[in-house]
Amino acid sequence: MRGMDLDLDGLVGRARSLVLPGRRRILGIAGPPGAGKSTLAGELVRRLDGQAVLVPMDGFHLANGELRRLGRTERKGAPDTFDAAGYAALLARLRSPDPGTVVYAPDFDRSLEEALAGSIPVAPQVPLVVTEGNYLLHDEGPWAQVRDLVDEIWYLHVDHGERVRRLVERHVRHGKARPYAERWVEESDEVNARLVAAGRSRADLVITGALTG
Repeated sequence: MRGMDLDLDGLVGRARSLVLPGRRRILGIAGPPGAGKSTLAGELVRRLDGQAVLVPMDGFHLANGELRRLGRTERKGAPDTFDAAGYAALLARLRSPDPGTVVYAPDFDRSLEEALAGSIPVAPQVPLVVTEGNYLLHDEGPWAQVRDLVDEIWYLHVDHGERVRRLVERHVRHGKARPYAERWVEESDEVNARLVAAGRSRADLVITGALTG
């Protein structure tokens, strides 16, 4: 594991080095809530200009109705509030694409707070899949399969205060009252963040800093 300050041009170059003709590779971006994983992943895919597609881990959030049935609504975002086995199965399928077959991956709609099935088409000729999420380096249960299914995983580290500020603002932007957002970050997001940080040593690269957005 090595570390570096965030250098977008350098990271784009490293991602591009994973692109090999006729072979599917997967790049993962891990990190705690609010670190800017989706912003970085989206920018990498944009700059790779058709050679990569983004498949977020958040598409495997359990539906809100199922979380209510399981009594986990107030813990949404914890490892057991995702279909981890389903995510691992999709990564395995993406690693070995069938010629002529488009794989449809789920996405997550923050305005609805729900996953949306069949939202992201992944054509077989696209050489790189970029996936991002909290638990790519988590080593318990079905999450432990993920590390072996991803060619490289980068861990994104951001200053604690800045990350918490971004999280609160994101929750407010998507409809939560500020006091509720602050309490959710403290009692839910930060509990998950500590769990995510435990997997940092398993990353191929630790990046310090984040893009705005």
